Amino acid sequence: MKVTDKKRLIRAALVGALVATTAASQAATSPPNAGTGKRPNIVIILGDDLGFSDIGAFGSEIKTPNLDAFAATGVRFTQFYTHASCSPTRSLLLSGVDTHRNGLGNMDEWTAPNQMGKPGYEGYLTDRVATLPQLLKDAGYHTYMAGKWHMGKAPNLIPAARGFERDFALLDGAGSYWDMRNFTAATPLSTFTEDGRYLKKLPKDYYATKTYTDKIVSFIEANRGDGQPFFAYVSHQAPHDPYHLPRAWRYRHVGAYDKGWDAVRHERLQRQIELGITPAGTELSERMWFLPDPILLAPAPRAILGKKMELYAGMVENMDFHVGRLIDYLKTIGEFDNTIFIVFGDNGAEGTDLFKMIAGTPGTRDYLFAAINWSQTHPNAWGDPGSYVGYGPMWAQASMTPFSQYKGYVAEGGIRNALIVSGPIVKRAPGSINHGVLHVADIMPTLLEVAGASYPKTVNGQESPPLMGKSWVRLLAGEEESPRSGQEYLAWELFGNRALRQGDWKLRWQYRPFGKGEWELFNLADDAAERRDLASEQPEKVKALVALWDDYVRTNNVILPSRVLSEGMEKKLPDRYPVEAGYPPLIYKRQFIPPANMMADPK
Repeated sequence: MKVTDKKRLIRAALVGALVATTAASQAATSPPNAGTGKRPNIVIILGDDLGFSDIGAFGSEIKTPNLDAFAATGVRFTQFYTHASCSPTRSLLLSGVDTHRNGLGNMDEWTAPNQMGKPGYEGYLTDRVATLPQLLKDAGYHTYMAGKWHMGKAPNLIPAARGFERDFALLDGAGSYWDMRNFTAATPLSTFTEDGRYLKKLPKDYYATKTYTDKIVSFIEANRGDGQPFFAYVSHQAPHDPYHLPRAWRYRHVGAYDKGWDAVRHERLQRQIELGITPAGTELSERMWFLPDPILLAPAPRAILGKKMELYAGMVENMDFHVGRLIDYLKTIGEFDNTIFIVFGDNGAEGTDLFKMIAGTPGTRDYLFAAINWSQTHPNAWGDPGSYVGYGPMWAQASMTPFSQYKGYVAEGGIRNALIVSGPIVKRAPGSINHGVLHVADIMPTLLEVAGASYPKTVNGQESPPLMGKSWVRLLAGEEESPRSGQEYLAWELFGNRALRQGDWKLRWQYRPFGKGEWELFNLADDAAERRDLASEQPEKVKALVALWDDYVRTNNVILPSRVLSEGMEKKLPDRYPVEAGYPPLIYKRQFIPPANMMADPK
């Protein structure tokens, strides 16, 4: 329905009179572009399992010209934090409230027995929190969503019930890009909605990345010209496995990754230093101890593993292409220059073999289901319907250059990601880089301030949980370098792994073998790769940070799980020893060649 500027202002005033505002929203009584008489559109482009170094502007060899264009006109942020996995990050993005309060204290798929039925562990975004689309809609924005949801499937939990005016959504955490095929016998089909209705089937020409873009464009076009700004949440499934993509996109990097993951990591780090993403002298994280040195592999297996990375690179480039289609459309209708773009990945790159975890062992129901429905295992069929390819921990580490570990863990490789912001709210130098500490929960207060909207005092008759984020408006205007002081802290807990950062100090506790099963301490200012545990050298710092952690637990009702994904992992993996270049010399020594003038035939 069309709404005039006058009606929109009246509605915003009524909302403001009915709810109390946070400090951030109070500062927004004059939105950043109020003088223009037109509020900006907002587009969030979210990559699923997109790694820190997978965008060209962050050091990648993968060609991402459209995402790089945002970086050239906007700002890149190098210390932006998400959560360690999909749905927790999405819940933070759309609520601004800590996961242990908003319902995603654990992923629905892995809720531990002692967490079941407890507030904060429902496995979906609860009605105790207001959502960003709800509040923007109340403030006069159109609200559109296309792509992966992963925060509930019941009618009261789907995008249409949480504030999105139009939607085309995959409700599951992953699935085929070509059809409704899902992963287990208990859930053989993925669930989709369109405009609040559950779909019986998908469009005939469905391909996830293309269709999501088509839908967002169609939503914007349907209401174009009515005077209302729009909020578009483009929640791409790409480049989450399985790596499905059209054939034309599968062969753009043939042979490029046969050199192996170590070489790619070193090359990316060098480009990051040249770009100013990381300072000179930055070290790479240690190669995971259970991974081989790629130069020791025979040519055939190295090529097969390289082909997996070729497909991943094609997925990222295909996503970038469809981002370009959206950009072209917005330029055509004259809305591009009045649109804020926020681009990032939802967590670290995926290094776990998800398909193996789901399918299980021979003789089980899900193994049979996988053998029947995901049977296209020949490398020539990779990318087709019925194929399942993920690229493994070796390439996940490359995607997360220079950080340690990957998705699912609270090392930097699991929770730090690339962020680009561009558009009319950005007043910093085009192409600039910022090293302030940011968090995905900051997006809620930032966009409420941009829209001139308020955060409610109550939700469904209950007091609203506090927003944990900080607005970026002054940061983007160039008036400050970070939205938070060095005394404020951020904290994470997922699958029992936990971390806390205050200033440059990071406290980390992870189950063995990815951690020590005790608190570790790192100074990220000179050790972003988390190579040097300083806990034994700085016991007082550990004690001080543990006190902050205990405060976080009490404040947010953190319930550490009684069952975790790390169970049995230490026995399945080889013993952990340091990885050092050239050790042991035995397997790196080349054939000794005597001096030619000393060679002789036997007497």
